[in-house]
Amino acid sequence: MSAQKTSDVLVVGSGIAGLAAALGATREGGDVTVATKATRPEGASSWWAQGGIAVSRDDPEQFKRDILAASDDTADPDAVDVLVENANDAVEDVLLDTLEVEFDANGEDLDFTREAAHSEDRILHVDAATGKHIHVPFLNYLDAHDGVEILDDTAALELVRHEGRVHGAMLEYNGEVRPHYAGSVVLATGGIGDLYPRTTNPDDATGDGIAMAALAGADVADMEYVQFHPTVAVPSEAQRASKRGGETAERDEADDSGVFLVSEAVRGEGGLLRNGEGERFMPDYHADAELAPRDVVARAVKAEREATGEVRLDVSPLDFAAKFPGLTERCVGHGIDYEGGIPVAPAEHFLCGGVSVDDRGRTSLDRLYAVGECSRTGVHGANRLASTSLLEGLVWGLRAGEDAAGNGIDPIEAPDLLERDPDLPARFASDKLHRLRRVMDEQLGVERDPAELGRAMALLRRLKGEVDAYVRTRTSRSLYELRHASVTALLVARHASENDESVGTHNLVDAPEPTAD
Repeated sequence: MSAQKTSDVLVVGSGIAGLAAALGATREGGDVTVATKATRPEGASSWWAQGGIAVSRDDPEQFKRDILAASDDTADPDAVDVLVENANDAVEDVLLDTLEVEFDANGEDLDFTREAAHSEDRILHVDAATGKHIHVPFLNYLDAHDGVEILDDTAALELVRHEGRVHGAMLEYNGEVRPHYAGSVVLATGGIGDLYPRTTNPDDATGDGIAMAALAGADVADMEYVQFHPTVAVPSEAQRASKRGGETAERDEADDSGVFLVSEAVRGEGGLLRNGEGERFMPDYHADAELAPRDVVARAVKAEREATGEVRLDVSPLDFAAKFPGLTERCVGHGIDYEGGIPVAPAEHFLCGGVSVDDRGRTSLDRLYAVGECSRTGVHGANRLASTSLLEGLVWGLRAGEDAAGNGIDPIEAPDLLERDPDLPARFASDKLHRLRRVMDEQLGVERDPAELGRAMALLRRLKGEVDAYVRTRTSRSLYELRHASVTALLVARHASENDESVGTHNLVDAPEPTAD
């Protein structure tokens, strides 16, 4: 093992939340290391964000009301105040003044658009690819900063902690594991999409930060609130069959390889959802129709797909090619005739819960912070309002980075991660992850049967036990990712089983009546 490395602040993750934390810490004079599994830039969730970033404009109170309403009034009002009161300043400071992001404009004015459950146009965007137009200049800006080192393709395996305080993390790069000590650690590891067969997240979103924090003793909350995006383009059955026949590395049998997010902005501009019989159905489910909260639309799309065979997003009411050139290109590249409607289905999109934090991103462990999707700020409650994730990551990232700088580095003895047994079989991790995904898809998806949650917990607990047995004597990135996935999945199942209130993304349905023999 090579010599230990140190920095004032270690940020784990390179999405907008992690980069904002790095920026906040460097502004306070901190020496920052950003360690990320991502290979730049596409490996971070923020790069894939489409719709945009919401701001308060001149009415933060209305923005707050929209966030609370979308959450089924489960969001923390104090946390929402932090978000809406800092929204305009954070976006202007970082995105407009520092990074000079060129958001879409109407003439000399910024072009604000609207998405589901927003009561007014308040979302800044760049085509339907806002994430990469923020993420790339953010990475480039920090790359050029003397006080920041970015280590990509680097995985955090475990936190270094002692008596309630975090001192750093064990990092793995190219097969070598070493401790990295820091005055503070900021977790910004993103979501949990890899726990599900169909997701909008990039690969390797295995809940690493949540699992590491939970295993270190940090508080977590609201893990049952997993948001599914209602309009994710899915290939036809013929395309899936062709994909399975031509490649051996498909995600698993339930996967629609080649899925991609169709931004909520398309519905905001007039796109309509139609079932397999060509009928527009959303007015029957909610007064706001296609612009109802995401959990409502996701359940409706699921129900109509099951009843009529498919759901398509009709883009004929708008000039789709001119308004969304990037999405148009993706449709063409995937062989989708968008003029006939884009076939869509729900897919795992965002975790509303995570590591519990305060208004500065501080966790229950000393000198450990969490920001972005791996954190539970309280802003989202049971359901997230569209285009608030980038904003939450930006606001809390800045605040956490500023707070994290200035702590002294105190190296302690690092955990001894053993490597004394033979390598695992080639498909060990992928086979275990396949089992995990089936449980999550069948028991912890868009709708949950209370009678099945206990069974899901038992299956996931058994899987975690199997993985733990190997972790004791082997160290590898894939094995630790599997460990993190199993811990996080079990937390989702446990929190779901403990919450008997059907609300927002945690939708409980009655068990089906037994069939007669």
